[in-house]
Amino acid sequence: MGFNGVVLPIQTITATRTKLSKMHKEKEHIVHWIFKFSRRRKKILFLISTLVFIRLLYVWRGEDGQDIEVPPSQHFSVITNKEQISDIQNNLSYVRKAVKAYRPRPPPYFHGYKLPQEHPCNRFTLPPPPADKKRTGPRPCPVCYLPLEEAIALIPSSPSFSPVLKNLTYIHEEPLNRKTEFGGSDFGGYPTLKQRRRSFNIKGSMSVHCGFVKGPEPGRGTGFDIDETDLLEMKRCRGIVVASTVFDAFDDVKSPSNISKYSEQTVCFFMFVDEKTESSLKRDKSFNSTTSKVGLWRVVVVHNLPYTDGRRNGKVPKLLVHRLFPNSRYSIWVDGKLDLVVDPHQILERFLWRENVTFAISRHYKRFDVFVEAEANKAAGKYANASIDFQVNFYKNEGLTPYSPAKLPITSDVPEGCVILREHVPISNLFTCLWFNEVDRFTSRDQISFSTVRDKIAAKIKWNVSMFLDCERRNFVVQRYHRADQEKLKKKQSPMAILPPPALISSYLPRKLSNMSHVVSRTPPSRRGRDKQSTLPTRLPQTA
Repeated sequence: MGFNGVVLPIQTITATRTKLSKMHKEKEHIVHWIFKFSRRRKKILFLISTLVFIRLLYVWRGEDGQDIEVPPSQHFSVITNKEQISDIQNNLSYVRKAVKAYRPRPPPYFHGYKLPQEHPCNRFTLPPPPADKKRTGPRPCPVCYLPLEEAIALIPSSPSFSPVLKNLTYIHEEPLNRKTEFGGSDFGGYPTLKQRRRSFNIKGSMSVHCGFVKGPEPGRGTGFDIDETDLLEMKRCRGIVVASTVFDAFDDVKSPSNISKYSEQTVCFFMFVDEKTESSLKRDKSFNSTTSKVGLWRVVVVHNLPYTDGRRNGKVPKLLVHRLFPNSRYSIWVDGKLDLVVDPHQILERFLWRENVTFAISRHYKRFDVFVEAEANKAAGKYANASIDFQVNFYKNEGLTPYSPAKLPITSDVPEGCVILREHVPISNLFTCLWFNEVDRFTSRDQISFSTVRDKIAAKIKWNVSMFLDCERRNFVVQRYHRADQEKLKKKQSPMAILPPPALISSYLPRKLSNMSHVVSRTPPSRRGRDKQSTLPTRLPQTA
């Protein structure tokens, strides 16, 4: 402003320059901001996409039950000021925490439990055996089971942890490669000794021989074939399965007893038989031909049995029950000569869940050493002596030693294999697959191969088998005579006592001769199928 209110030209020029200078500075600032924004554009876009992803996760997890309508003020738009950039930068730590919170968590596992300190089972101790000199053999002993309601309430909601091994698949082999050192079958395959050694090298993912090597799936065109209706029912079994087998009509089929209504409705009971046993069952009054049931047992007829040896055929459902029931969680295997007399939930709670183990079997009541067990099998004519010797020598060359207290806490190397309790997790499935492979390669006497498979796995990872007392096993199963023995006992009649003349009575003879009628001659047990012949070489291969 000039003199008398007149604006001088110099003032106008100065003002114009000042305005131009300010405009120039603002342009420089905008250019600088745009350049700075362009460098951060990738980070900002990443943050925006992360926020959208997190929002979608909230919707997927069910935290928003309805469709989301974002207000206009919350719609993403082009960022045009520093405040929005500052807000995003300030929320970066929150975004990182949210992303970390939604990372996939490892699956939960069952870690076991402990009963309350005051619980009666914690104070339970085995009483001394009854002092009955007339009864010196094995006998049952008391077991502290939980009441049924408590056992059912303690069913694990998650599977147990499987150390190292997470994914186990099975070898399908067509055509078969029979070029191997020795052993094997068309049903179990012909794994080489190199493949056998690899199967004991525990990894996260493994593929092993486990029977059923031919055909599309177990029970269909593999040998040990099962009707479609039975296969469908077996797949529907998703909880506990109790399985047993009677082949060659060797035993009677008797329904389990003392089973709760809850278990009758939720537990699967399957009895596998061959066509010969089926024919025998059809003459039995207890067999319901309409439902194919004997009491609780659903009778499943197996066709095209893979072996001529009935005992070896029985090892298929015994050791490979997880393959026959792919959706089941737990299984109880019971030999056909045994009667189950305790509810399955109480048995599994006592010997699996309470102990926090995935595999349990009773130890032999008398023998703890594999070498002693082998000699007992030979003496009883259980299998060809040369085959037993070959198997034992093979294991001995691999490092098998006699059992001694130095192996503690392992309490025995010999199981009483007529009952097996297990959870179908990868590591226990692997154990029974490899155990079956030994039975398929060597003799059918699974007690001989048990400890070798167990110890080879335990040497690689922290996993072991729980071996409980044989008297505890006899608490929940009752052993019957085989059918042939029962028929002999029925036919046997006590002979009439004939007293000798008085002059011939000797002081060395017992005064009461009625006891003489109980003296019977012992005959060696009959052999079945391949048990009569040696199927293995007498020399160990050089590659072993």
